[in-house]
Amino acid sequence: MPVTFDNTLVIAISSRALFDMSESHRVYTEEGVEAYCRYQIEHEDQLLAPGVAYGLVRKLLALNDEQDRTKVEVILLSRNSADTGLRVFNSVAHYGLNITRAAFTNGLSPYRYVPAFGAHLFLSADPDDVVEALNHGQAAATILPSAARHDGDDECEDVELRIAFDGDAVVFSDEAERVFRSKGLQEFASTERAQAREPLQGGPFKSFLAALHALQSQYDARSCPIRTALVTARGAPAHERVIRTLREWQVRIDEALFLGGLPKAEFLEAFGADIFFDDQQGHCELASRHVATGHVPHGVANEETMAGF
Repeated sequence: MPVTFDNTLVIAISSRALFDMSESHRVYTEEGVEAYCRYQIEHEDQLLAPGVAYGLVRKLLALNDEQDRTKVEVILLSRNSADTGLRVFNSVAHYGLNITRAAFTNGLSPYRYVPAFGAHLFLSADPDDVVEALNHGQAAATILPSAARHDGDDECEDVELRIAFDGDAVVFSDEAERVFRSKGLQEFASTERAQAREPLQGGPFKSFLAALHALQSQYDARSCPIRTALVTARGAPAHERVIRTLREWQVRIDEALFLGGLPKAEFLEAFGADIFFDDQQGHCELASRHVATGHVPHGVANEETMAGF
């Protein structure tokens, strides 16, 4: 009987997002591919330290019960070759991560395997791979360097998984953001008030949020080990359209923070986010000082950045 991932949340992650490979990446950028390959093989018995997304992955995998079916599948997608990837799998085994599937692409972008594996989300430290995935309709984010790292020690770890999302250009399309940037805050508020009962279009993370909600629905609401939060710069009256859109999608968000332009970082720390996704680089850099953060290079804010504005 063929293996399927039906009713399973599938996360694809790069080796540099999962582990701290800063030294080997330095060898690659400064000395080239051959030196990198030699370095990885020579150090393949030297364990890699946990990276920025390690804690997130461990909590995701902890949702699987040995007596139950697999709820979450984590797949390794890496530009390493099979030879240089051996060090990565040795580290996976050492930390007891139940990751058994991988694609090693030997220098090529692995984004094309995201839909092949049926992944709902792709996390990578390579912005180009993330952009390629987003351009092909996949939810993806660039994991930023962060002080919020996991040391691999599971004692006293909070088992609840907490994921936070920005709204516009992440969960929702950037249609409202375009009005704000072209016509200002007053016109944005006026438009959102007038269209309060018209659902927003979905953004690149709509399908991932829906898959996460489906996983949450498998638990009793009072004991669900997953908690989500919408953390948005919107405030009243722009809140109503967001609430009604989620209601239309039949997707539950556990907490909604309408900050009206306040900085998000301290609120993310208070929520205890294991990861936060935002489309704006500046917001992401501030958030990454407190929590693991994924930049979603999508929408009008990133079009302006790429144009050099």
